[in-house]
Amino acid sequence: MAHVAKWKLERVEELKNKILANKVVGIVNISGLPSPQLQMMRKNLRGKAEIIVTRNAIISRALEKTGKPNISKLSEYIRTQSALIVSNENPFKLYRSLEGTKTKAPAKGGEIAPEDIIIKAMETPFKPGPIVSELQKAGLAAAIEGGKVVIKKDKLLVKAGEVITRDQAQLLTKLGITPITLGLDLQAVFEDGIVYPRDSLGISQEEILGQFVRGSIHAQQLAMKIGYLTRETVRPLLAKGFREGIALVVKTGYPAKGAIEHLLRKGYMDMLVLAAVAPEAAGDAVKNVIAQTSRPQTPRAEQKEQKAEEKKDEKPKEEDVAAGLSSLFG
Repeated sequence: MAHVAKWKLERVEELKNKILANKVVGIVNISGLPSPQLQMMRKNLRGKAEIIVTRNAIISRALEKTGKPNISKLSEYIRTQSALIVSNENPFKLYRSLEGTKTKAPAKGGEIAPEDIIIKAMETPFKPGPIVSELQKAGLAAAIEGGKVVIKKDKLLVKAGEVITRDQAQLLTKLGITPITLGLDLQAVFEDGIVYPRDSLGISQEEILGQFVRGSIHAQQLAMKIGYLTRETVRPLLAKGFREGIALVVKTGYPAKGAIEHLLRKGYMDMLVLAAVAPEAAGDAVKNVIAQTSRPQTPRAEQKEQKAEEKKDEKPKEEDVAAGLSSLFG
């Protein structure tokens, strides 16, 4: 059995105890993060989370020794320079806190472009001189206009995933473009037996709430369609059943309780249709109704004055409907 240094065993034990004392454990990538920025971020996170920098093998061993279900899967996210982060914050809040500590920095050369670096068409602060040929050498459509150097077209300088050369880094710095993001890059988080990868942590609260709302709407639509009773659907289902019941009795002419008014209204409308088709067969009462409904619209001022009266006349009285029906054929 190979000899293991005492300090390594002690360090593993220390990390194990910190992991057991916190609900949330994560792996952060600190590659390329200068020490001053790391110390500042540690300070900003004080009271929310603790960042522990040590060897990757020690982190993996400490995760295994905790005995927590699935926590050892975090080791799969340990790459290059990594650190352990422990906290009692909600994983999604922790992710947002770490994203809030990130800052933009100029490239020095040799970094991997995190995204496409595009130089936009713009008027530069440079005066005419050697800078024009330097820009053109980089493939930019540079020219002199109005005594200033301008870039006439957008240019994709470095594709995402490509290495930024030293010359490109110097050019970007001159143009005031800072393509490098410095910060703690959270790779994955463990909580209550579940490992949340970075992709799932980046979902905003608005997106989550939107998904809940859409899910609720779809669930209610399904419940309404299949007639599934819940506390939320009982009232809409009763209303739907009532409407369908009224439609059925109106269609069949069945004089059910509560449907008489609708049957009379349907009869009234049918009467007007028949009278319009065969006006010679209509009685005087029906002809008067048709004449009133075919009157030209009154001016807006008169409409306002007659608003209350028109509301009363919107619904025909049962006596009027009965009289109209009896006088349909004289």
